[in-house]
Amino acid sequence: QAQLVESGGGLVQAGGSLRLSCAASRSLFSTNVMRWYRQAPGNQRELVAAITSDGSTDYADSVKGRFTISRDHANNTVYLQMNSLKPEDTAVYYCNTLAQVGTGFANYWGQGTQVTVSS
Repeated sequence: QAQLVESGGGLVQAGGSLRLSCAASRSLFSTNVMRWYRQAPGNQRELVAAITSDGSTDYADSVKGRFTISRDHANNTVYLQMNSLKPEDTAVYYCNTLAQVGTGFANYWGQGTQVTVSS
């Protein structure tokens, strides 16, 4: 069954670090772009970082220089290393990929993991 499962969220003080993990089914991981989104209360879901199958990355301006996305092909896992965390990084973080299904495409989401940064 195709699925994404996040882990690694928690409560951290400002300036601290967390690493999020997203374990993916092999069918979702091998050739697809993997993304991390986040959604804070009252806000729209926003793209945080993305990584292609060959390792090219892209980041939202708000996290550049602080967050690093990476992927482990051996374990079908994508990571988000978050350093120098700020209270405004508080949100539910979601793993995402768009995968081909038959002749079309389907958007897959994990269940989300809460990140709370205290000031």
